[in-house]
Amino acid sequence: MKIVDITLTQEKIRLKVPFITALREVHFAEFVRLKMLCDDGRFAYGEAPATKAITGETLESITKAIESIKPFLVQKELREALEIVHQQSCGSSAKAALDMAIVTLLAQEKEQTLFEYFGITDTTALQTDITISLNSQEKMLREAKEAFENGMDILKIKLGDDIAHAVAVTKLLAKELPKATLLIDANQAWSEAESLEYLAAVEGLEIALLEQPVVAKDIAALKRVTHATKLPILADEAVFTLEDVQNVVALEAADMINIKLMKCGGVSKAVEILEYARKEGIKCMLGSMIEGPYSINITLYLAFAYRDVVQFIDLDSPLLYKEFPTELDFVYDGAVISLKA
Repeated sequence: MKIVDITLTQEKIRLKVPFITALREVHFAEFVRLKMLCDDGRFAYGEAPATKAITGETLESITKAIESIKPFLVQKELREALEIVHQQSCGSSAKAALDMAIVTLLAQEKEQTLFEYFGITDTTALQTDITISLNSQEKMLREAKEAFENGMDILKIKLGDDIAHAVAVTKLLAKELPKATLLIDANQAWSEAESLEYLAAVEGLEIALLEQPVVAKDIAALKRVTHATKLPILADEAVFTLEDVQNVVALEAADMINIKLMKCGGVSKAVEILEYARKEGIKCMLGSMIEGPYSINITLYLAFAYRDVVQFIDLDSPLLYKEFPTELDFVYDGAVISLKA
């Protein structure tokens, strides 16, 4: 199979409520969608959201990057095209959109479903967390209670740079929802000193992990925070590539890593990290930005294929959409995810 064309559109999906973190406020899932067509008529989609605060990319830069790579991919076999994509110096999300389309086509070339391509043997349902956006204590508690009452008991709590607010929210949720699993995400909002202040204040509370408390580039500070607490520390923005992951693991700078297609450059690169994590016994979160349905869909296949490595799944974008998507190969029953019959 050879690639004969790649077409691009910009898509937008309204969210039920604004998605608010320490880094950004989002009202829509906005992303570039590409359609990759092969000479035998088969095609596949790839998607990349604009997450400038994290990957440095906008819808315009993603579009420009893909258009610039397109001439090098047309009339190329799929494997060669995949190599070409990852030789480029463009942003990771642009690569991810191309990568996921090529991987989907590689499965088609083998006459396999993605389920077969990834070698999935265990189809037991999985559960995603649900994000509770940064807001007032009262609103965060209200949204957390509503989610919990609807069977979504793994709560990803977005906190900001106000440590007093962060501590108060954490204590409130731990008290009011003692049976919930709390994943605390600071999105790089704190200094090392503030991270330690927070950890001291919440010591003894039932918290599952603390995600990326300090700025991504300060691996030394991340390591000191990790070694100062028994609470598992999850590296997110600090780890984009396999090399980043290997560095963090070698330095013992975090206990867990968060893998996202938009950070690492796509499905094939995520698989490399997951295989490394499996070999080294590293537990992971498999996450996402606020993404489109096709990128969430293929990431869900990885969640099923690497369930032994993936301790937490952060693939709640479809639950945040105002209208549930039709493109998924999976069913969401609240936070419980299963393959369509």
